[in-house]
Amino acid sequence: MDMATADAGASRTDTRPLAIEARGLVKRFDGALAVNGVDIAVPEGAIYGILGPNGAGKTTTLRMLLGIIDPDEGERRVFGHDNPQDIARLIGYLPEERGLYPAMKSYEAIAFMGALRGVPLAEGKERGKQLLEGHGLGHAIDKQIRQLSKGMAQTVQLLGTLVHRPKLVVFDEPFSGLDAINQGKLERLIRSLAEDGTTVIFSTHVIHHAERLCEGVAIIAEGKVPYAGSVEEARDRIPAQVRLETRAREGRWLDALPGDVRREGNFWHFPLPESGIEPLLRALIEGEAGIESLSIERAGLHDAFVAIAGEAAARAMGDNDPGEDGHG
Repeated sequence: MDMATADAGASRTDTRPLAIEARGLVKRFDGALAVNGVDIAVPEGAIYGILGPNGAGKTTTLRMLLGIIDPDEGERRVFGHDNPQDIARLIGYLPEERGLYPAMKSYEAIAFMGALRGVPLAEGKERGKQLLEGHGLGHAIDKQIRQLSKGMAQTVQLLGTLVHRPKLVVFDEPFSGLDAINQGKLERLIRSLAEDGTTVIFSTHVIHHAERLCEGVAIIAEGKVPYAGSVEEARDRIPAQVRLETRAREGRWLDALPGDVRREGNFWHFPLPESGIEPLLRALIEGEAGIESLSIERAGLHDAFVAIAGEAAARAMGDNDPGEDGHG
């Protein structure tokens, strides 16, 4: 298998080296397929989303990519290394199952996590204090984890994931359990990491996070990846939709509308014709349709997800934030 040809998620014209590349990843638990042939390619410096409902195989995929568990079949490389554990110091990983020692002070917890990645403890403590100050938690430096709110404790663990200054950061459902304010802070942090050249990959079952942040996504449904590529290409799989409002209700201009037009009162809804909007506009004007308004709306990632993964998978995404099980 030639891993150099991996392009599942990276544009064919993208010249950036790949931070993560995987081909044909398969994982079984007790004989049941959890992941069935995942192909992913993530360029260095990208923000990349693993998108799918709970239980789809996202967590299992991330763990295989990081070398926490080995695939039963397939190959993966991180920065060109077959064994990601060999370069663990270049990676920051925030699992969905989070936990900190409750008696530790905030900066000590960050330093401890850094020490696991090779940062000397004294240096880790200084970095921990700086990170807490820089993220609005200077008042909590000397507080024990048990004294912090849930959101503050999550931030401490997040900072512990970054204290060793990794080149690749992997978050498993990082927005789960965060309120809107902390979700916004996390989005800004993810963007700033990418601006500094860090590769960020995160799993989520909330489509709008992926749409706002990611340049590329892998959609996982029932352990398979029906799509891996750019967000733009996913959205372009569905024609843009035209919304037309007319004064006239009858006339020869109706012949210019496509056959799959849908009428709602004075409004007409239909996919943008392949010939574009200009020929249609001419026909509408010449036919005296009386154009009151006309808008063209590009498909969103949610619509693309439905088209790619199906209605059932989209419904399974839901609007809540329950945690995945251990084999999610």
